[in-house]
This record gives sequence, C-alpha cells and structure tokens, in this order.
Amino acid sequence: MNKNDLVAAVADDSALSKTVAAQAVESMINVVTKTLKKGGDVRLVGFGTFYVTKRAASEGRNPQTGAKIKIPATKLPKFKAGKSLKDAVNGK
Repeated sequence: MNKNDLVAAVADDSALSKTVAAQAVESMINVVTKTLKKGGDVRLVGFGTFYVTKRAASEGRNPQTGAKIKIPATKLPKFKAGKSLKDAVNGK
C-alpha cells in the first residue's frame, strides 16, 4: 500500500472526502516527523511507538579498495508495534 492507497482507504473507512483524508494523512506524517526531529516519541496505544535511536560513529572498509573509512554517528527513526497490532497481524 502506498500513500495514495492509504488516503483512499482512510477516505472510504471514515466517510471523508479524499481531499480531507489526504490532509489528515499528511498532517499525521508531519506531526510524527516534527516530534521525532525534536527527539520525542509518538505513542499510539495499541498501535505502536515511533521513536529515534542513535547509532554511534564507527569505522568501516571500502569493499573495493579495502581502505578504512569513518562512518559518522546518525539518528535512526524506528517503529515498535504495539500488542494490539501484533495480535491483529497474527490473527489473535
């Protein structure tokens, strides 16, 4: 499912127009993104949690030349599914 499919599904499920559903989906994405950029978490009880982890700087190797390279520290957005979502996916 891509973003357009999600918008159409939200519109059908909520009896909203596709325009309003698109605005709602886009708004949710923007709010989650802004919250994660600030270092916060977004917890949707029963669905899951969006959060940020930090990956430390490390040293790697260029596979073509074997030369050592420095890999900078980065922040990674992650999602952990909640119990209700896990149960729904597993048919419980």
